[in-house]
Amino acid sequence: MNIQRILGFSTRYLYLYKRSLPRLMEIFYWPVIDLLLWGFVGIYLKKHQGTGPDIIAFFLGALILWDILFRSQQGISISFLEDIWSRNLLNIFTSPISQTEYIVTLLLMSVIKLILASTVMVLLAWLFYTFNIFTFGLALIPLAANLIIMGWSIGIITTAIILRYGQQAEVLAWGIAFLFQPVSAVFYPVDVLPGFLKTVAWFVPASHVFEGMRTVLDGNPLPLDQVFIAALLNCAYIMVAILFFNWNFKAVKRKGLLVKNGE
Repeated sequence: MNIQRILGFSTRYLYLYKRSLPRLMEIFYWPVIDLLLWGFVGIYLKKHQGTGPDIIAFFLGALILWDILFRSQQGISISFLEDIWSRNLLNIFTSPISQTEYIVTLLLMSVIKLILASTVMVLLAWLFYTFNIFTFGLALIPLAANLIIMGWSIGIITTAIILRYGQQAEVLAWGIAFLFQPVSAVFYPVDVLPGFLKTVAWFVPASHVFEGMRTVLDGNPLPLDQVFIAALLNCAYIMVAILFFNWNFKAVKRKGLLVKNGE
């Protein structure tokens, strides 16, 4: 073996990390997210030490509802990426379809994929763990609706960034939703978070949804104040997301980047 050749190739791989977002995420992003998420889960479980609420029901309900948010975001981002991967993006935007019609199409695809994926999860949760998501009753409708709209907002923003920056931003389609998970209080209440993260969590619609979920699973009525705050935040974020997409789309057209993305 030649040490110089080994060191040379090692240096070559290290240089790839310099300007590669996916590789940097591999080193820093996922470990930080995992540490925050499961660290707070550990704190929550330690506080209860087996004397708290039905942890299994909380976890299964949280997993299914989180998947609703994640799939609604993925439904938009992946459908858009499929147009890039098939080199069809330029053809789409030279057709009569408008930006609004294209976004609505992505939203429709998101709903279809979400229904299919959620059906599988709900059935498996019932078959394997006898957990029935429909024990939420009518409360499931506003909870799921808020998560879907938040997922759409994240998906539209992700799509706009990928449209603007191309392949190097594709990794966001897979990981950006998880950026919100530690402050969404998916598997633990907001009270577990440190002070500054509690403030951040207040501005995340999902945190209000999951707080409402735990309240319902505890046998209490759905907290309408939490649903109302989540709905207000979602209205603001979905409008910002659409404006952000339109702004980036105009910039891409002006700079001729649409041709590059479509090839």
